[in-house]
Amino acid sequence: MSTQTTRILVFSHRPEVRETIITAVGRRPAPDLGRVEYVEVGAIADVLYEMDHNQVDLAILDGEAQPTGGMGLSRQLKNEITDCPPIVVAVRRKDDRWLATWSQADAVLVHPLDPLAAAETVAEVLRSASVPAVRS
Repeated sequence: MSTQTTRILVFSHRPEVRETIITAVGRRPAPDLGRVEYVEVGAIADVLYEMDHNQVDLAILDGEAQPTGGMGLSRQLKNEITDCPPIVVAVRRKDDRWLATWSQADAVLVHPLDPLAAAETVAEVLRSASVPAVRS
């Protein structure tokens, strides 16, 4: 069992959306993962700062955020940051899931968020991110 704290950035211009995401994922998405500490941000500048300074282990971006949505932001981060942390995008419609492929997101959550599915998705992404890409 891990005792390490995982930092998850949650971005939305709407505080109630950030709260919904945090509530759905929870403080411990899986028993084998450490506790989660959330970094809530409502502005693009804050996302860029946290991501550029290696402050987070995973980011959850609101695909409906204004003026810049999480899908475009995800694509930008994946293309501009070397060793970019995993990104999960939350969308409003199942039909928007295909956009996550374009955005290069590691996973997608669909509103209304199911707490079991949200926690499981985040746990899977965190587990896959912890596996080294190169083994000696």
